Amino acid sequence: MTAPEERAERARVAPRQELRGLLHERNPDVLLSLLENPELEEDLLLLLLQRNDLPVELLDTVARRRDWMRGYRVKLRVAGHPHTPRLLAVPLIRQLYLFDLVNLSLIPSTPAEIRRIAEDSIIAKLAQLPLGQKLALARRGSARIAAALLMEGVSRVIAPALDNSLLTESQVLKVLAREDLAEKLPAMIASHPKWSCLYNVRMALVRHPLTPLSRVLSFIPDLTINDLDALIDARSLSAPLRDYIRGEVAVRTRASRKRAAQVK
Repeated sequence: MTAPEERAERARVAPRQELRGLLHERNPDVLLSLLENPELEEDLLLLLLQRNDLPVELLDTVARRRDWMRGYRVKLRVAGHPHTPRLLAVPLIRQLYLFDLVNLSLIPSTPAEIRRIAEDSIIAKLAQLPLGQKLALARRGSARIAAALLMEGVSRVIAPALDNSLLTESQVLKVLAREDLAEKLPAMIASHPKWSCLYNVRMALVRHPLTPLSRVLSFIPDLTINDLDALIDARSLSAPLRDYIRGEVAVRTRASRKRAAQVK
């Protein structure tokens, strides 16, 4: 095998037909030399940028080449590369189209901070988006995006957002921690076949002032006496509901004492 210095020199001057083979080079100096080759056009550069093991120096060099960065696909690849420095990635993310941001936020190799910035950029645009795009985001957006759509409260968007397979319990609980929700949202969560079965979600629904009373009463028998006792002091509860829960706690306490006495 030739020395890295020789391969680097060859990378600078190799004709186009040789460049595809050089895209798999491991030596970072050879890869950097490849960027100096005038035959390295956008199609080959995009193939190179598919590699997740590229050095930071190479990505920095690409990002500073205005002729390359005028190409949207190059911009997209650099923005989403796991080794692109944050200071370079953030300005690029703000230039991406909506559903490229969605894809970027869902790619497992995207760094967590970059994924969050992409999500923030999407969430900041929600108010201006047409209904069709909101529906698409509700179906395929990340958990944070689905939760943001729930909090926005557009009627036709709520159901697909609740059905989003990426939506998590923690995000649903964050939504229910807010009182300024669309009036129908707690009711839809309370009747949803997935979310209404989760214990912590039921607790949050009982606390929420917009949850229909019929659903609240259906959840109470499944809550522990300790949790019911803690709910009595929740400020969001109406006085009649607080009295009802207090009565439920008293009934269960008496029943527990009776059973304990029978055991003795």
